[in-house]
Amino acid sequence: MSLKWVDVLEIAIQLAESKPEVDPHYVNFVDLRAWVMALPEFDDDPSRCGEKVLEAIQAAWIDEAD
Repeated sequence: MSLKWVDVLEIAIQLAESKPEVDPHYVNFVDLRAWVMALPEFDDDPSRCGEKVLEAIQAAWIDEAD
């Protein structure tokens, strides 16, 4: 399975599992984008990511953390 930017929930789950020490409320988008692209299953064009995508990933990660 490969992850794309549209796989917001699965990305959030993997971030929550791989970065349990991180509070997603305080993640900046530069780090968030880098962490998503570093996920082993992530395979999408970096230019397809915008602020709205990162906001959605962060919101889903916050939901997962709560």
